[in-house]
Amino acid sequence: MTPKDPKPVIDLIIPAYNEQQNIVALATAIPKDLFRHIILIDNNSTDNTPDLARQQGFMVLHECQRGYGAACLKGISWLKLQSPPPEMVAFCDADLSDDPAQLAKLAKPIARGEAVMVIGSRSKLAQPGSLTFTQRFGNKLACGLIWATTGKRFTDLGPLRIIDWPTLLKLDMKDTTWGWTVEMQYKAASHRLQCIDIDVPYRRRHAGKSKISGSIKGSIKAGYKILMTIFCLWTHDRWGCLCGKKKKRPDDMDD
Repeated sequence: MTPKDPKPVIDLIIPAYNEQQNIVALATAIPKDLFRHIILIDNNSTDNTPDLARQQGFMVLHECQRGYGAACLKGISWLKLQSPPPEMVAFCDADLSDDPAQLAKLAKPIARGEAVMVIGSRSKLAQPGSLTFTQRFGNKLACGLIWATTGKRFTDLGPLRIIDWPTLLKLDMKDTTWGWTVEMQYKAASHRLQCIDIDVPYRRRHAGKSKISGSIKGSIKAGYKILMTIFCLWTHDRWGCLCGKKKKRPDDMDD
């Protein structure tokens, strides 16, 4: 994109459950001029998350079905009704572990036509203690399995990411829980789409308790879900090939 090109239309989706302690700081950290819509998906919070988000100027949608993927899918469904549609969609957690200002950097390769999806990779620049051993091990294992099954190397499953809108629709996302991020990356890799990682800083959450790393049970459940998602997607691809079904190439995805 040259300096004369118009600014791309980017919408931001933020899944949130009981994040009232972070909303005001989150609103301050988001580069609002980068986005057309900032959409917070209230995932059935029991605190004042949705009210505070409205006060900060966010578009607030409600998703009663608990689950990270369910919240993201709610945001996508709403965006499908908008005219014109976005050119890109960004995703960011509400806990301020990731810096949402980094999304401006992540959007540039897509705007230049160098990628259709960019992942914010936390592995190199994470603040000490911000990623638990379980998270680091799980990320390496999951990324290793994606590489082994698709040939594409990722360095992280970080939630901070941005993707081209037509590509997001073509991926036909389904997962309603913690398999969301790995589903997106596996499908993009399986279709040989141009995806890149960019190192971003990562810190301990601003306030509140993590729904995953905050407990051993949560970490185990999320890790199991991520690994099962990879297995199920790989099995689906493999079974399709064994049944003689032609797997679509990237240039077939518009058919």
